[in-house]
Formats: sequence, C-alpha cells, structure tokens
Amino acid sequence: MEHRSLEEVHGSVEIPEGGSPFRRWWAIAGPAMMVAVGYMDPGNWATDLAGGSRYEYRLLWVLLMSNLMAVLLQSLAARLGIVSRRDLAQACRETYPAWVNVPLYVLAEIAITATDLAEVLGSAIAFQLLFGLPLLVGVLVTTADVLLLLVLSSFGIRKLEALVLSFVGTIGIAFLVEIVLARPDWGGLVRGFVPSLPDPTALYIAIGILGATVMPHNLYLHSSLVQTRRIGTSEGELRSAIRLNTVDSAIALNLAFLVNAAILVMAAAVFYRTGHHEVAEIQDAHRLLQPILGASIAPVAFAVALLASGQSSTITGTLAGQIVMEGYLNLRIRPWLRRLITRTLAVVPAVAAILWFGERSTGGLLVLSQVILSLQLPFAVIPLIHLVADRRRMGTFAIGRTVRTLAWLVAGIIVALNVKLVVDEVASWLGSAGAAAVWVRIVGIPLAAGLAALLLWVALKPVVDRLRGRAPRPVSTGVHTAPEEPRVELRAPEAYRNIAVALDFGGGEERLLNEAIRIVEGSPGARIALLHVVESPTARVMGHHSSDLETEADRKRLRTLAAALADAGYEATWHLGLGDPVRELARLAAECRADVVLLGAHGHRGLSDIVHGSTADALRHRVTATVVIVPLS
Repeated sequence: MEHRSLEEVHGSVEIPEGGSPFRRWWAIAGPAMMVAVGYMDPGNWATDLAGGSRYEYRLLWVLLMSNLMAVLLQSLAARLGIVSRRDLAQACRETYPAWVNVPLYVLAEIAITATDLAEVLGSAIAFQLLFGLPLLVGVLVTTADVLLLLVLSSFGIRKLEALVLSFVGTIGIAFLVEIVLARPDWGGLVRGFVPSLPDPTALYIAIGILGATVMPHNLYLHSSLVQTRRIGTSEGELRSAIRLNTVDSAIALNLAFLVNAAILVMAAAVFYRTGHHEVAEIQDAHRLLQPILGASIAPVAFAVALLASGQSSTITGTLAGQIVMEGYLNLRIRPWLRRLITRTLAVVPAVAAILWFGERSTGGLLVLSQVILSLQLPFAVIPLIHLVADRRRMGTFAIGRTVRTLAWLVAGIIVALNVKLVVDEVASWLGSAGAAAVWVRIVGIPLAAGLAALLLWVALKPVVDRLRGRAPRPVSTGVHTAPEEPRVELRAPEAYRNIAVALDFGGGEERLLNEAIRIVEGSPGARIALLHVVESPTARVMGHHSSDLETEADRKRLRTLAAALADAGYEATWHLGLGDPVRELARLAAECRADVVLLGAHGHRGLSDIVHGSTADALRHRVTATVVIVPLS
C-alpha cells in the first residue's frame, strides 16, 4: 500500500479559499522556513568560520552562489510535492528500478547522518560553552532530543513551525549583536562577491560551504512539507500554490543567507583582521570573541545562537530521515524509533571521534560532514530535475526550457566541483598513505568509479530512452489526473470456525466474551478458545516448568470462564501460555487454528504504550488470522 508523505500531518493545514494574497501566503508559509533552518545549522558555522578567518571576505561569493542555487532547487522540490503529491524519495522509487533506488537510499541516509552529526556536535559544543559540560556528555545529552521531538510532533505541524521560527529569530538577533560589535570593513565585504579561489584549500572549504548551503536532505524535506497544506486540485489553485511557495522559499532562504554571511563576516572582521587565520574550531571562536571585541555579551550571544541552531536543525533533520526511509522503502515505522535510529547513527561517530582524536577534532569533523553532503548532492539534484521536467508526471506544470537550462547549469557546477574534489582528495590520499596506499586503490578508487557510473546512469537514462523511443516506466501522474477506478469483486465470506479470545485479566473480560458470542451467533458451529499468557518472572524464566501461585490462579480462572460458556451452550476450550505474551499468543492461536483473534485495548498511548507494550500491534504481524481490537475502557 502506498503511504502518504508524513502521513500524520499530511493535508493538516487548511488554505483559505478567499481573502487577501497575504492571508493565503501566511497559511502556506512555513515549510520553506523549516527547510531554511538546515541552511544555518552548526555545519555551516564550521565552514563559514573557516572561510572567514582564513580568506577574509573572499568566499562571500560562494555563499551568494550557493544561496541562488538553493532558491532554484528548493522551488523545484516544492513544485514536485505540490503537483505530484509525492516527495522526492517516493518519486524516485516509482521512477527507477530497485538496483538504482537501493544505493540512492543508502546515499541519502549517509547525507542525513552527516547532517545529524553536525547538529549533534553543534548542540554538544553549545552545552559545553554555556554550561561547562564535557563534550562527550553533551553529545550523549543530545539523544534526549528524540523525546523532545516526540512531544512536539503531537502538537501539529504549525506549532512545530512556530518553534523553529523562534529559534531562527534567536540566531538572527545574536548575530546582529556580533556584527555591530565586530564593525566589518564594508568595502572589503563588497569585494568579497567577486569570484576567486586564493589557493587549493579554498576549494575544499568552498565545496564545504556549498554542501552546507545546498543540502540534499532539504530537497526531500521540502517536497514533503508542502503536502501538509490542503491545496485544491484545479490548475489555478496549483499555480497559486507554486507561486506562493516560490516566494516563501526566496524569503526564507535569503534570511538563511544573511545568517551565514553574518557568520563569515564576523570571522573575517574579528579573526582574520587580528591575525587568527586558523580559527576553524567553534570553541576557539567563542574563546577569542570576548578578548578581541572587549564585550562579555559576544561569546554568550554566540553560544546561544549555536544552541538554537543545533536544536532547530535537529527537528528538520529527523523529519527528513523519516521521509527518506518511508519514501524509498515504502516502509513506515514509528516516528520516535526512526528519529532514534537517525540520532544513534550520528552519535556513534561523534563519540568515536572525540574518544580517539580528542575534543579538538570537532571542527574538522564538522567541515568533513558538509563535504559529504556536497558529494551526495548530485544524487538528489539530478533526479529532481528529471522529475520536474517530466510532462507525464507534472503535466502542464513541468518546468520550461529556461528553468530547465538553469537547473542543469546548477547541477553541472555541483558535479564539476565534486569531481575536482574527489580527484584531488584521492591523489592526496595516495601521496600520503605510504604502505596503506594499496587500500586506497582497492577500496577508494573502485567506490568512486561505481558512484560515478551510478550518477551517469541516473543523468543519461531518461535521455537515452527518449532517443531510442522506449516507453518510460509508468508513474503516478499526480493530483491533476483522476485515478483509475479500482475493480471490486464482492462475495459472501466464509463463516468463522475458531474464535480465539486473548484475556489479560486486567478487566473487561465480560466485554470480550460478549463480542466472541456475537461472532458465534453469526457463525453456527463455531468454537471459542480462551487464551491467556502468564507474564510473571518465574513464568518468563521457567516457561512451562513454572508452577507459581499466579500461574495456578490464572489456570483456575480460565477453567471457570470456559465452564461458564459451556453452561450457556457454547463450545469452549482454554489454553495457558507462559513467558513472552506476543510469542505465546501467536503459538496458541496457531494451535487452535484460529480464524479470528479478539484482543482487548485499554487505551494506552504515548509513553504509557512504551511502558505497557503494544501486544496488538506486534501480534498482527505474527498470525494469519483476522485480529479484532475490542476497546475495554
């Protein structure tokens, strides 16, 4: 079954039909700001600090170019989600064969892990700067963000967007304070928009800035978040939604550009000007701000902004992880579990790096995480361009020749920079690896060649198919085309023969038995099997060798209920299991050849469900019988 993107909030925000354009834009606004948060996460800080402290204002043009690219690509991602009602991951799964989708999914997960790594390290550094926590402890504290997100997501997408906006405001105010205190050279700042690369290291930092700005996970995220708005299906409504979302993207991403530029300008005005050209560590930047600027508020504002950056980026990064997994695999797991997986994948390398290389390694690790994002970027950008240019999917909303040309120009720049980076890095590894160079040749070169071949296939396959006149893979055509009516064949079902009733003796047994009798009355000759599992510590350890008081009491209750059913004229048996309730209930249901299993639900939710367990959800995957949930409270 095809799931809707972020199904728990899909179409949850109503767009007013009338009113002023501003009122409609205000209802639509929000997704772009959630996306823009990723453009000012702690990974950006590391690359911006490195660029400003080493090269003064000379890499400002990279920020501007990256921002223009981001506005174009994010508007295309929003267009895909609005028109096709598919996020980028879902559209790729529908379009490409499995052997292509699997590596695309793995690469997307690597990018999201790199993103979350930056957020984990940034939040941990902020905790250290504000509260003096050791960095390793701060990294472990960030795992609690999973529980925070679990609570926040229950309030709805608009509340989440409002929280993110408050974080963005905090970051903006903090850096306004820093810029006022730093008093930058405005003439040098303007000259920084003239393209130049002073040395080879500048290319590495420039690509890191590119990866930190045009982030691949944001393309998946934006194409999903726009679907939280309940937009009509007429051509006029879709065009209006695309236009308003493009405006929203331009505003939000330009705010992100101003924040990133402020970080680089601050680093140039404070550190480069005073001869501190090697400030790539966030901790060093914090430590030097007060003695250089002579204001105690400067380092505090810096640390508060860093914490707001890490926490807001956490929200969007984990949402992107959920979207990618559900989209590529068509697999839904509980959001808190998905977020825990994402956070664990980021915490492990962060802890390992701190233990192995020490706390001074965080700056290099942050820049590396952004370079990884840039390397994965073509594998998201190229499919996106093909998808939004596809008239079968987008209809009249497919991008025109001008936008398509600009999009491919952006993709070409990204690919060219990444090829240059990979060639330089592999050559560097071969030159410095010594005896280990053989492993670079055995592992690194074939891996790079394989990824290049995959990218070439994704880029050229649609073009080759069109030239050869091959029919493309069938795809979902979006909301503007009426779906084909399904064929339904109805016939009278067979009567149930064996009804299993799972009793936990927690109250409500009479309700469950009455439901079983209701089914028996409609299925003459059906039998009732009463099931119960003893979960005492003795039963879990000893299994069927257990004979404690709880086991004997439960056996007696089962026997009494079966006798009461027999006295009322119903054929009934009882069966006692010991140990794990899900495993034992599945075994007993199979032994009884149950056609239907009745389970009672006590209304556990949230943390209570985690504590008490969710037998029904686990059992339905282990039995072939129909599972019926009977509310008991």
